[in-house]
Amino acid sequence: MNIAIAGAGLAGRVLALNLLQSGEHTITFFEKDSKEGVSAAGFTAAGMLAPYAELETAESVIFELGKRSIELWPALLKEIGLFDGYQQKGTVITAHPQDMGELEHFIGMLQRKVDAAQSIETLDKTQIGALEPDLAMHQKGFFIPEEGVVDAQRFMAFSVNYFDRMEHVTFREYTPVERLEPKKVYTKEGVETFDWVFDTRGLGAKEHFKELRGVRGEVLWVEANDIDISRPTRLMHPRYKLYVVPRGNGCEGIDLEYCADCKLSQTTGYKRYLIGATEIESEDTSPISVRSSMELLSALYTLHPNFGEARVVNSETNCRPAFKDNLPRIENEEGLTRINGLYRHGYLLSPAIVEKALNEGIRRVQ
Repeated sequence: MNIAIAGAGLAGRVLALNLLQSGEHTITFFEKDSKEGVSAAGFTAAGMLAPYAELETAESVIFELGKRSIELWPALLKEIGLFDGYQQKGTVITAHPQDMGELEHFIGMLQRKVDAAQSIETLDKTQIGALEPDLAMHQKGFFIPEEGVVDAQRFMAFSVNYFDRMEHVTFREYTPVERLEPKKVYTKEGVETFDWVFDTRGLGAKEHFKELRGVRGEVLWVEANDIDISRPTRLMHPRYKLYVVPRGNGCEGIDLEYCADCKLSQTTGYKRYLIGATEIESEDTSPISVRSSMELLSALYTLHPNFGEARVVNSETNCRPAFKDNLPRIENEEGLTRINGLYRHGYLLSPAIVEKALNEGIRRVQ
C-alpha cells in the first residue's frame, strides 16, 4: 500500500515500524519540522514505562495498554539497531520520613486498583542499599520490578537513521499538513492521494480534534561524577513527583551532529540523568521557568546531596496532546486512521495503541 503518515513524532515512527514489518508498503512522512524530531514531545520525554506508577491518576486501560507496550518495545528497538536502548530493571520509589505516609497511601491505592500491584516490594534501608547503593540513605522505599524505560532521545535518532536506509520511506520535512481526508493529504503544495492516511500529528491535529489541549512538561538534564543510580527512581513529594532516569555516559552510537542538536555535553566520566517532570495546563513551549527549575533541582538535591555538585547541561520543554479525560483516542474510517491524546504516556502507550489501531483499521481491510 502507498501510505501517508502526517506527523513524524513518536507515534508516527512506531506506526511506520509496524507497517514496515507487516508488508512491502511505501511510506511518506509529512512533518512540519525536521525529520530528526528534536521538536517533538517524544524527544523531550524520559521514556518511562511505568504502568503501575501511573495508576494513581490513570484508568485501568492505561495499565493494560502499558503492560502490552512493555512486551512490544524490545522488538521495535532491535529492528532499528538500538540494542541497549531498553531497560527493565524496575523502578525504585522512596520519600523522606515526613512524606512516608503519602507514599504508603500511594502504594496501597495501587494495590487496591489492580491485583498485579501486589508484586510491589517493600524495601527497608538495607534492601534499598542492595538495589541502589547510592540511595541507602533512605530508610524505606518500594520496588516495582516489572517497570522499565526506553532511551527516548536515542530512539528518535536511531529510528530516523533506520528510515533513511529504507528506500520505500520518504520524509517531507518542513511540510505542515493543512487538513486530512480519507486517502488525501492537503498541504500548501496541493492535495496528494494515498491508499491510506494516518494522522499522528498530536497538537497539530486541532483542526479536527477541537477539544485537544496541550499539557506543558519541563525536564532537566544533569551530569554528575560522584553518584551512580542505575534504575529510574521516583521521589514522592506533597506538591510533585520527581523522577530521575539514568542515561549512561552520553550519546553512544549517535553522531556529533545529533549531540549538537540535543545540546548535551559529553563530559568524560560523568553519569547523565534526566530529571522531570512538571505538568502544567498550558501550551506554552518557552524555556523552563525559574520556579520549575528550583522545584526540580531542590527535590533532586534531597534525593541525594551529591546531586548538589551535578552540572545542569540542558533543559527541555514541550507540550503533550491530551483530551479532557486524558485517555488516548483512535478514530478509524476507510482510508483514514487518527491516533492522538497520548498525554504524558507516549512511550508507555504508543506500541500498544498503534497495534490496536492497525488491528481495527487498515489490517482489517487488507
